[in-house]
Amino acid sequence: MASTDIAPVLPEGVGYGVVVGIGFFFTILMGFISWGQNTYTKYSTKTSEEFNTASRSVKPGLIACGVVSAWTWAATLLQSSTVAYEYGISGPFWVNAAGATVQIFMFSVLAVKVKQNAPMCHTFLEIVYRRYGAATHIIFICFALTTNILVASQLLLGGSAVVTALTGMNVYAAVFLIPTGVCAYVVLGGLRATFLCDYSHTIIVMIVILYFMFDVYTRNELIGSPTRMHELLARASELRPVAGNTNGSYLTLKSNGGLIFGVIQICSGMGTVFLDQGYWQRAIASRPRTAVRGYILGGFSWFAIPFGFASTLGLAAVALTDNPAYPTYPNPMTSTQVSSGLSAAFGAATLLGKNGAVALLITLFMAVTSSSSAQLIAVSSVLTFDVYKTYIKPEATPEQLIFVSHIMICAFGVVMATFACIWNAIGISLGWLFLVMGLIIGGAVFPAAFTLCWRKQSRIAAILGCLGGLAAGLTAWLIEAKVYYGELTVASTGSSYATLAGNMAGVLTGLIISVTVSMIKPDNFDWAITRSINATIDAVPTPPMTSNASERLPTVQLEDAEALEDELIIRHPERLNGDFKLALILSTVLTFIMVFLVPMPMFFTQYLFSDGFFKGWVVISFIWVFFALGACGLLPVWETREFWKALFKEVFSKKGKA
Repeated sequence: MASTDIAPVLPEGVGYGVVVGIGFFFTILMGFISWGQNTYTKYSTKTSEEFNTASRSVKPGLIACGVVSAWTWAATLLQSSTVAYEYGISGPFWVNAAGATVQIFMFSVLAVKVKQNAPMCHTFLEIVYRRYGAATHIIFICFALTTNILVASQLLLGGSAVVTALTGMNVYAAVFLIPTGVCAYVVLGGLRATFLCDYSHTIIVMIVILYFMFDVYTRNELIGSPTRMHELLARASELRPVAGNTNGSYLTLKSNGGLIFGVIQICSGMGTVFLDQGYWQRAIASRPRTAVRGYILGGFSWFAIPFGFASTLGLAAVALTDNPAYPTYPNPMTSTQVSSGLSAAFGAATLLGKNGAVALLITLFMAVTSSSSAQLIAVSSVLTFDVYKTYIKPEATPEQLIFVSHIMICAFGVVMATFACIWNAIGISLGWLFLVMGLIIGGAVFPAAFTLCWRKQSRIAAILGCLGGLAAGLTAWLIEAKVYYGELTVASTGSSYATLAGNMAGVLTGLIISVTVSMIKPDNFDWAITRSINATIDAVPTPPMTSNASERLPTVQLEDAEALEDELIIRHPERLNGDFKLALILSTVLTFIMVFLVPMPMFFTQYLFSDGFFKGWVVISFIWVFFALGACGLLPVWETREFWKALFKEVFSKKGKA
């Protein structure tokens, strides 16, 4: 039974209404916000620095929100529910903790190093160019753009599949219409626009997740309580036992398949974070002393989204598969439906009918558009500064740079949609791309990190690490698929063991080659070279005033005071040594807790969740989502309270004079 055999829950017009209508709404909203920003702040969207780096002035709450939004793909929600459907409660945990949260914690180290060693860069590739030269720079550009293409096309592939399943909307129309509105509002507002839309999108996603959680665990007639969910999962374990789980149960962290998926996700996630300019861009946009806080807080907050979502809809899909209301009843989902990420869609439709389908549709649209905006501005920055300005027109003016940025945003919107259409047409699913991506880009992970953190890495070590890791990843992947399954097909190359071998070989080979070559013939790089990127040591430029804003505005006076504080730290990077140590300690400790301390005792003891323990697990998921909502929803407002006071004072004083 194919996914097209399932009758859509919603009419086709709803799909077009959500995709076109919400995109149009955010375009208008961003136009209004950009006007207000140009009128009442010193940061003009018409300047290249503001458009591409948000003038390096973003506070930690909004950085955390941006990290959450950029990492909340359609695949995050859909794949976390898929592994919950396949492996039970171990799936959401490994997707979050061992799989993807730890990379954000680790990236906090790179975030502070950006502020220390290249505070005025636009992209991490500028650092590569200044340190290693053109050849290495071009290799890293290829890895970075490959990462962005794979990530962006996954966003559209997963989002369009669910839109089509729920509404019957043409999948290719969805693929091209979804990024249209995103391109429009990113062109209007630049990087700061993506942060502001991240804020609204993330809040909506979290509220809808809480809506599903409260319904499933407190009032829904099909489940209605953690105890009932526990009973249904226990029954499903008897009817459809999971191979590799303790007693075939969905109620255990002892899951061989879940653990394998977690290791794949660690490798793949390191590539998609460390090589995606979108995450570097958020570090670049942050204030120097708050980058670490933003990423640590972002990692904690992001954990809540797929954990709460998949522990609700993914497990509900397992629990209700044998219910006559389930779309595939009396059969379980096909492998194609599972790989396409439709377990969440079927779970939501079974639980809440049209209301559930609409809520899920809005959630996925918010996730797809907010993470797509991060991809668009990231690729635009790479193509503008690392291709156009570096190799085509080094003397480009700010006006020319921002014009090129606008063009590149629109061009990549077409590229990402085209690739998503290609994957769909040739039968490549979201799950296949999700598992294979890491082995393609993994070789460049540690060479990229060492470029900013380790002065001994040499140019040849960086090159050989990237290319050697790519070769090892592809070789291990194809050999394992051929040996284990006897053939090379989409199914065999997308299998757990083949992609596990490829992902681990790619990342570890890149690490080993880079370290070995650098130790044989080490470099001794002077960080003063990268600290001079786009600025002289003696005079660090402050963001330019927009022609519309007056220096006497109280909002501008606040921004000027913050800029002076930041400039002092940029002039004296040693002031960030404490932040670096904090990032190193926190990322190490938190990674150990999430990867080893919490799951491994339950894994090795093969613990089966009792009813009471499962209730506690559900309560923790609620608490975590509420914490994330507070961190991403309330903290950004609290951090900018003085600005809002000054803004309201200025606006109302003008009205009074009028």
